[in-house]
Amino acid sequence: MDWLLSPPTPEAGSLLRREIGTYLTRHAADAGTVPQAELTVSELIMNAVEHAGGPIWVSVDWHRTQPTITVHDLGPLFTPDLTPPRATSERGRGMWLVSQLADDLAVAAKRGGGKRVSATLPVARSVEKSFDPPARITDPLPAPDEAGPDGFGRETLLRALLVELARAVEDGAGPQRAQDLVAHVGATVGGQMEAEYRAARHIVGRLSAEQLAECYVRLKAAAGGDFYVIEVTDERIVLGNRRCPFGDAVRFSPAMCRITSSIFGGIGARNRGTVTVDLAERIAVGDQQCRVIIDLNPGPDTEGHRYQRPQTGQP
Repeated sequence: MDWLLSPPTPEAGSLLRREIGTYLTRHAADAGTVPQAELTVSELIMNAVEHAGGPIWVSVDWHRTQPTITVHDLGPLFTPDLTPPRATSERGRGMWLVSQLADDLAVAAKRGGGKRVSATLPVARSVEKSFDPPARITDPLPAPDEAGPDGFGRETLLRALLVELARAVEDGAGPQRAQDLVAHVGATVGGQMEAEYRAARHIVGRLSAEQLAECYVRLKAAAGGDFYVIEVTDERIVLGNRRCPFGDAVRFSPAMCRITSSIFGGIGARNRGTVTVDLAERIAVGDQQCRVIIDLNPGPDTEGHRYQRPQTGQP
């Protein structure tokens, strides 16, 4: 789950804190643990609002038993002061309080500037399936300044339709359903892109790691991205990206990154059986470039979205 805090004000931060609290409550095994987690969320968000001085993105990753919250901003890096504040002190409690309420508090620099602050929230997921709350409404796409002399072009319009369709599903059935559909579409389209690559290169049989990397870069270039290879081994592929196919609009809808994950994951799984895709850095959350790690031989605790080859009985 991803949110853009816009505008980055205390009032907007309070609204987002309540929205995330509602999300946690709907999924928590014990609702009594949510207030402590929500206080942690509030402290992290308000710390960014006070010190970042610019855009803020908030992500909650709940693929493990307990969720991890990550707050991205473009403000200066800091070292959290975890010494207990004096009883009379009115400031300096935030990071110390987070360290008492949550686990794994970490502050890391973004390679292109800014930082990310993360912590594991003290709440466990319920085994019951539940819809997330509808996402916050943002300005519709395409933006007026994207229009040319004859109006909006085909690529801009199709991009806008895809983003708004995903949002409509979120509003009607919840973000989990929207994510499932986006992942399904991405995996299906990825299969067609893989077939085109095989035909162009006259390849039969399982794609090697080098061929997978070339396939990923080729299909993203055709879509308007600027992906390039950082590392290729038989164990993993690491790709960078200097330009998102969705343009600046992706900053208003970070969940669209799941399209990249599902396309790469679907192609990888068809050739390797099981892969994970970790969107380690994303333009959508303020990083200057994307950094995508495709693990071709993942263990049970490997980070990222996990994809498996369907057991269809087909070769």
